[in-house]
Amino acid sequence: MRIVESIGLFLASALAEIGGSWLVWQGIREDRGTLWIGSGVVALGIYGLVTTLQPDAHFGRILAAYGGVFVAASLVWAAVADGYRPDRYDIVGALICLVGVGVIMYAPRGG
Repeated sequence: MRIVESIGLFLASALAEIGGSWLVWQGIREDRGTLWIGSGVVALGIYGLVTTLQPDAHFGRILAAYGGVFVAASLVWAAVADGYRPDRYDIVGALICLVGVGVIMYAPRGG
């Protein structure tokens, strides 16, 4: 059950971080204003909070693994929010990253 919890937290972290960054981007680059920027900053703060809820106690491991989740989730966000169409190399790369997440976070460790 801890794996399911961890995956859910990774997905929530990705939503908050990528969503927050996108809101800041929209506020600045697309001239949508300070409300968008402020909302993005709040979302980025939520990302920082959610990340601390991971059941594993090793900050470095969590952040390293989250990097792989971030890569894959960024491509999904780009496809949904911006109409970007990942090519086969994007998809293969994202899958490689997710395999890395699995190894880093969920491989059985002795002792």
